[in-house]
Amino acid sequence: MEKPTNKKVRNKVKKPKKKKIRSKVLLILLLVVLAAGIFNFSKIKEIFSLYDDASVKVSSISQATFNSRGAVYLYDNNKEVIDKLISSKDVEYVSYNRLPQAVTQSFVAIEDKDFFKHHGVSIKAIVRAAYQIVKNKGEITQGGSTITQQLAKNVFLTQQQSMKRKIEEIFISLKLEKMYTKEQILEFYVNNIYFANGAYGIQAASKKYFNKDVNELDLSQIAFLAAIPNNPEYYDPLKNANNTIQRRNLILDNMEEANFITQNQRDKAVSEQITLNPEKTYSKQGYIDSYAIDCAAKALLEQRGFQFRNSFKDDSDREAYNKSYSDSYTECVNEIYRNGYKIYTSIDMEKQKLLQQTVDDRLSEFTEKQDGIYTFQGAATTIDNKTGTVVAIVGGRSSDKRDYLNRAFQSFRQPGSTLKPLVVYTPAFQKGFTPSSVVEDKYTEGGPHNSGDAYYGNVTLSYAVQLSLNTVANQVFKQITPEYGISFLKAMNFSKISKYDYTLSTALGGLTNGSNTVEMASGYSALERGGQYINPTCILEIVDSSGNEIYKNNYKTKEVYTKQASDWMTAVLKGNMENSWGTAYKVRLFDMTSAGKTGTTDNSKDGWFCGYTPYYTTAVWVGYDKPKELSSLYGATYPGGIWHDYMEKLHQGLSIKDFEISNDIPQDNNSMNNVTGDTLKDDNTIAKDAVSKYESCKINTMEDINQAEQLEEEASQKVQKLQDKIIRDQLSREILTRKASINQRKLELQQSKNNNDNGTTNGKNSVTNTDINNNTDNSNNNSNNVGTKTNKNSNATDN
Repeated sequence: MEKPTNKKVRNKVKKPKKKKIRSKVLLILLLVVLAAGIFNFSKIKEIFSLYDDASVKVSSISQATFNSRGAVYLYDNNKEVIDKLISSKDVEYVSYNRLPQAVTQSFVAIEDKDFFKHHGVSIKAIVRAAYQIVKNKGEITQGGSTITQQLAKNVFLTQQQSMKRKIEEIFISLKLEKMYTKEQILEFYVNNIYFANGAYGIQAASKKYFNKDVNELDLSQIAFLAAIPNNPEYYDPLKNANNTIQRRNLILDNMEEANFITQNQRDKAVSEQITLNPEKTYSKQGYIDSYAIDCAAKALLEQRGFQFRNSFKDDSDREAYNKSYSDSYTECVNEIYRNGYKIYTSIDMEKQKLLQQTVDDRLSEFTEKQDGIYTFQGAATTIDNKTGTVVAIVGGRSSDKRDYLNRAFQSFRQPGSTLKPLVVYTPAFQKGFTPSSVVEDKYTEGGPHNSGDAYYGNVTLSYAVQLSLNTVANQVFKQITPEYGISFLKAMNFSKISKYDYTLSTALGGLTNGSNTVEMASGYSALERGGQYINPTCILEIVDSSGNEIYKNNYKTKEVYTKQASDWMTAVLKGNMENSWGTAYKVRLFDMTSAGKTGTTDNSKDGWFCGYTPYYTTAVWVGYDKPKELSSLYGATYPGGIWHDYMEKLHQGLSIKDFEISNDIPQDNNSMNNVTGDTLKDDNTIAKDAVSKYESCKINTMEDINQAEQLEEEASQKVQKLQDKIIRDQLSREILTRKASINQRKLELQQSKNNNDNGTTNGKNSVTNTDINNNTDNSNNNSNNVGTKTNKNSNATDN
């Protein structure tokens, strides 16, 4: 690998006198104030006051100011330390004479080509920014920042976007240039900028991403790191490496243009493949860390008046918002680390450990890994219904290698039928429908299919939810209109709503950009609170290193659904857990009242379960990071199994209580096939239990296969005796699906008979240990079910 050139960076140019530069800057600022229509004596006085303030701030600093950083501490709900994210000794400061020349060259080339010519500010850039200020009536829309100004902003100022802060930034920059050489300013700059993922300074970034000292990096790697600080979220190498590569190439082009490197050096660096080798040491609380910092940054944004949006006039409006959000978000993260804030969270470590262990245990049969991370993953979020705060969040399975992706809030997947209560049925109840409203369940050409192509004629909405009938959801959504249904998601801050979502496929959970477990849990939690929505967060309080309060959670609520509509939805979802035909029947809790819904997307690429009790709401997602089909993945199998096991243990010791819902729930007098008699109900339960026993048998040996075949025969006999066709068909499909899974396992055991691998299958068919220890969603056994789709990549098929 070719090492960076040692060509000198500094251009020897005759510099104008600093006094003359400061005079020009003051004159421009005064003209801006005048042109912006805000000319008055107090504003002029304020400008000179800011100049004096800048003098005071800079006069009190020393080189040590740029070589210190406080620790960021995270605390749990008992005010016990969860993690210490960064400290001064965690970041190795690199002096200028130890920096590779390519480091300073790369930043000068991309951030500030005239760095060695100006005295802290660029007159041309200030004029451009001034024009924008005048054009936008005093609003700051363009930075025009030099390297010195960026240093001033990062070390001395708040991240507020305002004319006052911009002027102060300019004055501090002028003072810094007076006190320090260009080389010192570059040294301060590269040691204080943010490189994403908690890495401050070039040395920390080098170790974070390459596990090397910065002096061991080649030209391509240095330019790659230099690409990150411009927008650490967008150019995050662990999430958006392609974006980082593109900017690296731009930096190399600029370096060649500036004669810092030759064309040959540029070509070799561009062609080099970047291989990341992240540092091996990491916090075991990574999922908590990433979510807590995200929530803290958003709390600061909200406190400072940032307007979060999920509605846009057009694509350019969305792009402008995304840029504004990304810049402001990054600045808040920067502030958190720079100031060493203490973040007090609602995370309950006992619940956190329990949720992590449950996810790990339920998915343990899937052993395939890529780069040390399991390919088959799960994520889950638990919310305290009383406060609306997140008490546990798991972004993936535990592994020896750090998993930088927190799937619980960073991974957006289509939610399947778990979206129906939020976007179809509760809005419908609010618009005049009731649980006993009758809709004809039938297939119409061009419309969605039900699972197994089973259709039941006239059914109530209560049954339609509990059987997860796609045709009914489609009809109801069409009547209330997609605009009306989606308005409830937007009111609950679902962040990825697209213009392509205003179609009937959204009724089946086919969101173009998907959702995550945090959003889904917050939506279901609102149902438990009678329609009162609380924006999900884990932040209770943020204080600075001296104990001064920076932010405090005030638990704001807003009504999204009416109390009546929410109560009706809770009653229906409660029935989904308690009625033997319900898709969630087999994951019901035995010692606590619960309500919930399964969800499975087209071809079983994503499985969901969202459910709640009077105490807690938990949303679970399971699937591959790179979506692909798994025949045994349904809402009630792996996701439902995780939800059930975790929630059973979570509620141990809590008083059993029912939901606080009204008594005016419309009676469902449209019981299909009169599934109400005691004898019939007992037969259903007996058959259901037999199928569950068959599904839950463990398959580790050929003897287990023989036992499973006997259980299958017993279950089939009980099912065939049932009088109710609906339940009989559902259970029959479950048996067939489980039989296919066990037959697959049987082949594996036969193939590995002479293998001493304890039943573990490796190679291209690595994900073969099918769902032996979990139940199958009793109404999602036809993976070929296809729903209506408009401008979407996949269909929601869970029932």
